[in-house]
Amino acid sequence: MENVKFNELGLNDKVLRAIDDLGFEEPSRIQAEVIPVLLEGYDAIGQAQTGTGKTLAFGAPILSKFERSENNKIHTIILAPTRELAIQVNDELVRIAKYSRVRMLPVYGGQPIDRQIRALKSGIDIVVGTPGRVLDLIRRDLIDLSYIKFLVLDEADEMLNMGFIDDIEEILKNASKERQTMLFSATMPDEIKKLTRRYLKEDSKHISIIKNTMTVSTVSQYYYEIKQKDRFESFCRIIDVDEPASAIIFCKTKRGVDELVEAMQARGYSVEGMHGDMNQNQRMNTLRKFKEGNLEFLVATDVAARGIDVENVTHVINYDLPQEIESYVHRIGRTGRANREGIAYTLVTPREYMTLKQIEKVTKSKIKRKEIPTIDDIFQAKFKNILGRVRETLEQEEYKRFVPLAAELDDEFNLVDVAAALMNIVYNKEVSFDYTENSIGVTAGRIRLFMTVGRMDRLNPKMLLQFLNETAKVDREDIGDIDILEKFTFVDVSERVADTILKRCTGRKLCGRKVNIEISKPKK
Repeated sequence: MENVKFNELGLNDKVLRAIDDLGFEEPSRIQAEVIPVLLEGYDAIGQAQTGTGKTLAFGAPILSKFERSENNKIHTIILAPTRELAIQVNDELVRIAKYSRVRMLPVYGGQPIDRQIRALKSGIDIVVGTPGRVLDLIRRDLIDLSYIKFLVLDEADEMLNMGFIDDIEEILKNASKERQTMLFSATMPDEIKKLTRRYLKEDSKHISIIKNTMTVSTVSQYYYEIKQKDRFESFCRIIDVDEPASAIIFCKTKRGVDELVEAMQARGYSVEGMHGDMNQNQRMNTLRKFKEGNLEFLVATDVAARGIDVENVTHVINYDLPQEIESYVHRIGRTGRANREGIAYTLVTPREYMTLKQIEKVTKSKIKRKEIPTIDDIFQAKFKNILGRVRETLEQEEYKRFVPLAAELDDEFNLVDVAAALMNIVYNKEVSFDYTENSIGVTAGRIRLFMTVGRMDRLNPKMLLQFLNETAKVDREDIGDIDILEKFTFVDVSERVADTILKRCTGRKLCGRKVNIEISKPKK
């Protein structure tokens, strides 16, 4: 299904309008293959990695087929393994349902249940929740699944790893037999296969998007952890320090390209953009200027960048993470060609960190962390650059025509002060952003870890601290808040020991069971 467009998939106008507002140019592979199947009414198994656009793959057809029931019952239930993912899925569905007037509610542990109960009683169409909280609300007769039209299991293998299989089966038994069921999972262990045989219809479709493992050995890969509000300033600091000779910058959406180009041009950068809304002549002219070296920066979407073959691209910068992990490899492959060295930078917020780790896993590569440059770093980089240019000029003869003018200045000023003033003029011209704070970015501090062990395993804080100390040699002072829930635990640890805990403790036994540990979204 190469180059298929969203408006060719059968989605309704309201959903298409919302997708267009989001700025996506074309569907990902899982979206292109799953959406028509779901619109035809089949149960479906979608096997694809995290970061491939699965929420839109099931959300768009559900919203396209949405009709509020006369009895005001819940229309759709979506199960997610963690509260972070439940919130993320709900937020994305809200954006897709921008013009659809659908009432949604995320339900999960760690939030007062009274608020969720009041919302449910007022009438909700789509519930996104964790299995434990959904089951709790079913048992309280607050969620009735006997009339639902759609049931989605998102990240099914993760729910299995977290011990939710019994809860899921109980929820499925409570759900309408006439429902359409969708299961999404990166892997298909035996327990998931049994679940699909038992609860999905016989004519269900299995759609598997296999990710090719690809690496780009000549590209040095780095990431910068940023605050969302500082994304543009962080980006400016990076390019002001590195001064790329030729860089391609990737944005996720057409709107993102336009906004970034406008912001960069306003600050004097030599830049133009490329995306699907531009005609062929515009794109060809922009590409010609970039190839000829008349543009330092080209900002593009993944679709517009197809077929770009430009030598001597020194940097690729992922201003946004791509919609599909596979696109990351295609992006960074634009540099480091013909065995030349290339550099790839990626900007990520703390909530995007897990996607970055998934990219590392799929590409079998290491993406190293770099700190966002300070104003002092920028000053030193520009100083070295200006000094180098002055030395080159002094080796030539052209500067000598200015010697009489310099002699006049010598009568009035100290020539060291004159040289410094001229360097200041060059510096201010080349640093376009009005930097105020020396340092910005995510402050080094605590990282929140998720562990697949909880109260049901009789875990308590003392046992957890002892486990971390004995297994990873981590002291109490490196441990922050500990939240032990029924089936899993969240623990805040200092940044410097997080990797050690992940490496030494994952897979080790705690309370008689092997524990899986991952980085979770930091608490707000």
